[in-house]
Amino acid sequence: MASASAPSYLCCNNTKISTVPSSSFINLSRHAAQRSPNAKRNQLWLSRRSAFKSPINATLAQKSALQYRKLGDSDLQISEITLGTMTFGEQNTEKEAHEMLSYAFENGINALDTAEAYPIPMRKETNGRTDLYIASWLKSQPRDKVIVATKVCGYSERATYLRDNAKVLRVDAANIRESVEKSLKRLNTDYIDLLQIHWPDRYVPVFGEYLYNFSKWRPSVPFVEQLKPFQELIDEGKVRYIGVSNETSYGVMEFVHAAKVEGLPKIVSIQNSYSLLARRFEVDLVEVCHPNNCNIGLLSYSPLGGGSLTGKYLDINSEAAKKGRLNLFPGYMERYNKSIAKEATIQYIEMAKKHGLTPVQLALGFARDRPFMTSSIIGATSVEQLKEDIDAFLTTERPLPPEVMEDIEAIFKRYKDPAIN
Repeated sequence: MASASAPSYLCCNNTKISTVPSSSFINLSRHAAQRSPNAKRNQLWLSRRSAFKSPINATLAQKSALQYRKLGDSDLQISEITLGTMTFGEQNTEKEAHEMLSYAFENGINALDTAEAYPIPMRKETNGRTDLYIASWLKSQPRDKVIVATKVCGYSERATYLRDNAKVLRVDAANIRESVEKSLKRLNTDYIDLLQIHWPDRYVPVFGEYLYNFSKWRPSVPFVEQLKPFQELIDEGKVRYIGVSNETSYGVMEFVHAAKVEGLPKIVSIQNSYSLLARRFEVDLVEVCHPNNCNIGLLSYSPLGGGSLTGKYLDINSEAAKKGRLNLFPGYMERYNKSIAKEATIQYIEMAKKHGLTPVQLALGFARDRPFMTSSIIGATSVEQLKEDIDAFLTTERPLPPEVMEDIEAIFKRYKDPAIN
């Protein structure tokens, strides 16, 4: 994690993003490594950052103020914002979902993220509505202009209603096949651009858990056996690329190794939580996913900490707080409602005011500027919220000034990963 001796690539300055071709990235990285170790980290930022950033597609960028980046080893050029859809069918009607989808894609977003488990919270009664709402919108869109990402569930003893006949969900050939066929039917499409494993088949601490519980280890589906059905689906033209979510460095390395040894499809992305309140990704996954190592693109979820970083939950009696999902669904993302997370949130909000930024501008500007970020997944329950989020990406100085980053790091030193259970 960032500290007084943090690597320079974890920091920002006010230099514009480089648009040099990818073939120059390695040379830039070497150039940075040769610079004086006593140079200020903000002066080292650009060269290290250029070595990490996915190439920006200039042609697409001309049509929108948003930037587009290559997702890992794929040929997908994805917008720096991906529209999250997990509220569609629970907090949002079909009409509202369509309004947000249209607004997003009219304003430069070209990717959406769904899952067989959606909407959230997971309930048998509402399951599948998200995909159905997307499908009814998608039929009027040019399919090749929309990157559709979805997810197959990991190990679950609770969500067995997702399968026709299962006592437990596993990431094996039968479960993957059934999941994909049902997703294709709900979405009314012939193919999925990016199919992700929502959470691992093996035990890992996820969704706010921090420490690995040694006693919870369990036998899991071998990594090779998880990749084989993906290969079949790719060969059939039903899936283009695969990725993981809520994964660890161990898992990423095992998937990459299995793919290389067995000649199976390589994962191109990882969808993990990342925000001012959750920076665990920087511990070691940053190194694993680096373009010069495994080249895995990060699609970060909860860049606003489930809405916490907007500040709306600080006043529990406000209308915004009452309508927020953290209060609508008790126990959901409770890690952001803990006192230490709220203390950190207050500090970040006060710091944003100091620099003339809104809380949303600070939080999304920070996520946007990370050198390892490919796209931030942003969900909303109204067009107004979505507009504020997109505007924050477009109007906040790019990258955030050094003095803002210095204040962020100062708060981070006092509140490291406050959103853990």
